[in-house]
Amino acid sequence: MRLRNVTGSREVIAESPYVVQEELAPRCPGRWREMFGNGNSIHIEIGMGKGKFIHTMAKEHTDINYVGIEKYSSVLIRAVRKMEAEALPNLKFLRMDAEDIAKVFGAGEVDRIYLNFSDPWPKDRHARRRLPSREFLARYGVILKQGGRLEFKTDNRALFDFALDELGPAGWEAEEVTYDLHGDPRLMEGNVMTEYEEKFSSRGAPICKYIIHPGSEMYENR
Repeated sequence: MRLRNVTGSREVIAESPYVVQEELAPRCPGRWREMFGNGNSIHIEIGMGKGKFIHTMAKEHTDINYVGIEKYSSVLIRAVRKMEAEALPNLKFLRMDAEDIAKVFGAGEVDRIYLNFSDPWPKDRHARRRLPSREFLARYGVILKQGGRLEFKTDNRALFDFALDELGPAGWEAEEVTYDLHGDPRLMEGNVMTEYEEKFSSRGAPICKYIIHPGSEMYENR
C-alpha cells in the first residue's frame, strides 16, 4: 500500500497531548495504569490505521484503557484528528514500530491485543515482519498477562492461514477461529468494524478472525 505523505503530520504529532512522545516511551513499561490515572485493564491495537476501531472501543468501554499504536505519521495524524474532535480520557497513541513493543510495555501489563487487517507482507522473505508471525507472538507473549487474549481480523485468507500455522511453533493456542466472522452471530456480538472491514465486507468478502492465548508453558518460562 502506497502511503501519501501528509505535510506537517510529524509536527502535529510531536505536539499532540494525545500521543505519548518518543522520549517518554522508555519510561512507560509498568507505568501505563499510572499514566491513565486508574487501575483499569490495558488493551492495545497494533497497527491501528486511522483509529476508527480503537476510538470506538474506547468510547463504548470507558472502564478500559486503550493504547493505539501506529508506525506512520501520515496515518496516525487521522487518529489524532479524531481525538481533537472527540477527546477520550481512556485512549492514548504511540507512534512506533511494533518490533519494539516489549520496550514500552512491561511483562504481563497488557490484558488484550488487537490486530486488525495487518499488512500481509506477501513475499516469503518478509514473513518475519507479519504481525501474527511467531517472531511477533513471542513479543506479545512477554507483555500479555496470564489469561490475556489476542484478537486478529483480516480479509486475507493466505495471511490468516499463515497466522494459524504459526500458533503451534509459537506455543500459542486458538480459542475461537472463524473464516466468516459476519456469518457468525455469536462472534459478531459487540463487533466493532474497522474502515477496511466495512470496505471489504460490503463487497461480500468474508472476514476471518481468531482469538488466541499463550500456552501455559510460556508463562511457566517467564
